[in-house]
Amino acid sequence: MPKTPSNKLFNLINSLSGSEKRYFKLFVNKNQTGKDNKYILLFDAIDAQEISDDAALRKIIYPNQEIQSRKFSELKNYLYELILKSLQGFDEKTSIEYKLKGMLLNIKVLFKRSHFEDCIEMMNKAKKLAAKYEAFEHNLELLAWEKKIAYAKIDVNFMDKELDRIQAEEKTCLNQLAELSTYRNIFFKVLIRSKQDALLRSEEKVNEMHELVKHPKMNDANQASSHRGRVVFYRTKSIFYYAILNYESFHIYGEKLLEEMEAYPHMLQEDVSEYISALSNFTYSCTILNKYDKVNECLGKFQKIKTLTHDDELKIHRQYYQNKFNVCIKTGTFEEGMAAMEKHLKKVEKFDQDAFERNSFYLSYFYIYFGAGDYDKALESLNQLLSLPKTTEREDIQSLARVLNLIIHFEMGNMLLLESLFRSTYRFLSKRNRLYEFEKSVLGFIQRSGKLRSAKELREAFVDLKKEMEDLSQNPSENAMLRYFNFTAWLESKIENKTFAAAVKSHYLKKLLKE
Repeated sequence: MPKTPSNKLFNLINSLSGSEKRYFKLFVNKNQTGKDNKYILLFDAIDAQEISDDAALRKIIYPNQEIQSRKFSELKNYLYELILKSLQGFDEKTSIEYKLKGMLLNIKVLFKRSHFEDCIEMMNKAKKLAAKYEAFEHNLELLAWEKKIAYAKIDVNFMDKELDRIQAEEKTCLNQLAELSTYRNIFFKVLIRSKQDALLRSEEKVNEMHELVKHPKMNDANQASSHRGRVVFYRTKSIFYYAILNYESFHIYGEKLLEEMEAYPHMLQEDVSEYISALSNFTYSCTILNKYDKVNECLGKFQKIKTLTHDDELKIHRQYYQNKFNVCIKTGTFEEGMAAMEKHLKKVEKFDQDAFERNSFYLSYFYIYFGAGDYDKALESLNQLLSLPKTTEREDIQSLARVLNLIIHFEMGNMLLLESLFRSTYRFLSKRNRLYEFEKSVLGFIQRSGKLRSAKELREAFVDLKKEMEDLSQNPSENAMLRYFNFTAWLESKIENKTFAAAVKSHYLKKLLKE
C-alpha cells in the first residue's frame, strides 16, 4: 500500500467544512466496525493540529507502543481514502451532478434486470432535473437510454413516433455543448492573455486581445442558447474590457453577469464559486468608478452568500477584504483600512496558509501601512511581494513594487541605499521590451533627488514630477499603472507638506466633485 505524505492528509482534513466533518463521522460510524475507532481518533488529532506533526500523532494513536512507520502510513492512507468516500456520499446528497450520476447508474442497474418501466420512470425524473440545471452531457446519456430501452422492449411504435424528437433533442444538446466549448475556449484565451500581461500597455497587445473576441458568438449574449453559455459570454466580455482598460464597459458587463447569475438561483446552489468571483470583479469596477453606494451593497452581498465548501469561505474572505481594502485605499481612509486589516489577519489564521494565497494581499498591506505612516511595516510587506517568484503573470506588479521600493526608501531617508537600489531597479525594468514613461519619470526624480541641496529645489522637483504624472495620466497605457498607486496624491503630500492620507482624501473628493 503506497504511503500517504503527512501533509496530504493534513491538508485534506483542514480543508473540510464543519458539515463535511460531521458527515464523515456519521459515515464512519455507519459503515465501519467498532475496531475502526483509530480512524476517528486520528482524524480528530489531525483536525486539532495547527501544523502537521507525525510524532505527536503516533503518541496519541499508539500510546506507550513501538509502532512501525509502515503501519502508521497505512493507517493514514486508509483514513485518506475513507474521507474521500465520505465526501462522495456528502456530494451525492448535496450536488445535482452527483444525483444525476446516481440516477444514471440506477437506470443501468434496472435495465440489466429488465425492469424497463422503472427505468423509464427514473429516466423521466432525471431528464427534468437535467433540463433544469442545463446538464447537457447527462441529457445526451438519457436520450441514448430512451432508444436503448425502446429497442430492448422491441417497442416499434415508440421508436416510430419518438425517434425524430429524440434526434432533434440530441442535436440540440450537441449544439449547446459545442457552443459552450467555443465560449470557454475564447474565455480561456482572453484570461491567459490578460494574466500574462496584467496591463496591456502596447498597441500590439491590445490588438491581439481584440482579435480574440472577434468570434461571431461574441457579438451578442442573446446568441447564446443557454444560461451557462451567457455566463461565460459575460465573464469573457468583463475580463476583456478590464484588460483593455475600458472600465465603464468592465462595469457594465460585470453587472450583466451578476444579473444573469442571480436570475438562476438554483444554479448557485450547485456551485457558488464563480458567483463569488463575479461579485468581486463587479465590486472592484464600482470602486474604480467611485460608485460607493454599490460597493457597500456588494460588500453586504458577500456576507449573505451561502457557502457550500470551506474553499467558498476562503474565497469570500479573500474577495471581501480585497475589495474592502480597495475602498479604504481609494478614499484615503487608512485608519479604517488598518482596523479592517487587523480583523482580516486574525481570521486568516484559521485558513490553510498554502491555500490562502496571502501574496495576493501584499500590495494592499503595503498601501495601507504606507497610508497610515507605518513605513517599517509597509517595507516589510513590500519585501514579501518582491521576494515572490518572478512569474510572467506578475511582471507588471513586480515592476511597480520596485518603483514603490524606491519611494518608501526615499520617505525613510535611506539616501545611501537609494543609489544601489536605483541601479538594480533600472536593470530590472530595462530587461523588458521598453521602459515606460512613468517609470522613467520616477527613476529620473530619484536619481536627481540626491543632488538637490535645498527644500526649495526639492519642492520644485516634486512640482515638475507631478506635472509629468498628470500628463502621463492622459495616456491609457500609462494611466493603467498609475491606478495601482496614487502617485499624484503622494506628490501633492510632499508639495503641500501634508500627510499622504490627507492628500489621497483631498484627491478623491476633488474627483467626486468633477463627476
